[in-house]
Amino acid sequence: MLSAADHAYMSQALRLAERGLTTTMPNPRVGCVIAADGAVVGEGWHERAGESHAEIHALRQAGVHARGATAYVTLEPCSHHGRTPPCADALVAAGVQRVVVAMRDPNPQVAGKGIQRLLDAGVSVQTGLMQAQAESLNPGFISRMTRGRPWLRLKVAATLDGKTALNNGVSQWITGPDARRDAHRLRARSCAMLTGIGTVLSDNPAFNVRDVETTRQPLKVVVDTHLRMPLDAKMLEGAPVLVATASQDATRIRALELAGAEVLSMPASPSSMGGVDLHCLLTELGRREFNEMTVEAGQVLNGALLQAGLVDELVMYMAPILFGDRARGMFGLPEMTEMGMRLDLEVSDMRMLGKDVRITARIKES
Repeated sequence: MLSAADHAYMSQALRLAERGLTTTMPNPRVGCVIAADGAVVGEGWHERAGESHAEIHALRQAGVHARGATAYVTLEPCSHHGRTPPCADALVAAGVQRVVVAMRDPNPQVAGKGIQRLLDAGVSVQTGLMQAQAESLNPGFISRMTRGRPWLRLKVAATLDGKTALNNGVSQWITGPDARRDAHRLRARSCAMLTGIGTVLSDNPAFNVRDVETTRQPLKVVVDTHLRMPLDAKMLEGAPVLVATASQDATRIRALELAGAEVLSMPASPSSMGGVDLHCLLTELGRREFNEMTVEAGQVLNGALLQAGLVDELVMYMAPILFGDRARGMFGLPEMTEMGMRLDLEVSDMRMLGKDVRITARIKES
């Protein structure tokens, strides 16, 4: 039977895991608390790939007090030699008597093996405590391990009448500083940012993280079917850029590579009149160990991703202004001639950020 103390310690472990929100990729965000005799004797979180996991940090802090204690871990302890040794073995060696796990590891290399190793050593194991909260910390890692592609979050800033720019392309600024700062937090937790060449040509964005603390910049990924990327684009400054294209123009490819970009030749999608196959692109990014991606694009790419069924989450910042019918919309979708064609959303969160409203939603499965 799980107690109120168990819930409190796991809550603490989840808060610790959140400290790695912007640093752990491609690894998951994990926290660990070790408690004995009603007190915390050790705690830790995974900070970045290649460094010690949360359990190791907590065990070092606990020292001899780990023997006979209970460990609360937000993700099943690993059982394989990856960048670091198995955490399950370390817990056993330290004499931990009981382990409470929030969620099982979706990584096929672990997937229950860590729990089994603990049980085989006589350690009591309980799973599922605050599982939903643990899963919400790692949607990208879960997506990559179970579907082979990143978790795709589509961010859009719009007016209350659903417009993202004036008809002449002017869009700065629709939302206020609080909403823009929040959007940069999404960038900071993302492995990569995804946009289309139309956004690059019209806005020339830098696409970096600003206004929030971060030790890294996400990779910039541009869908550029015909290699129209300007060689002096701000996108090519700073963090690495990946240009996904269906073009075989060797001269343009070489020029972009000399400008610092990596050019990724992708198959053309049979359903998008020669555009980049977005399913193949996301599969390739999953192979490269990208967990979460945030899309900041125009209505063409936004619509294409929605039609392809690749959008996992929508984050919409709605400003209390109106642009009118002739302004540019959020999603380039085909005309819907009957109600059964609509896309229904499930709203998971809605809150005010300054004068703007942030709506977080997912596509409701039919």
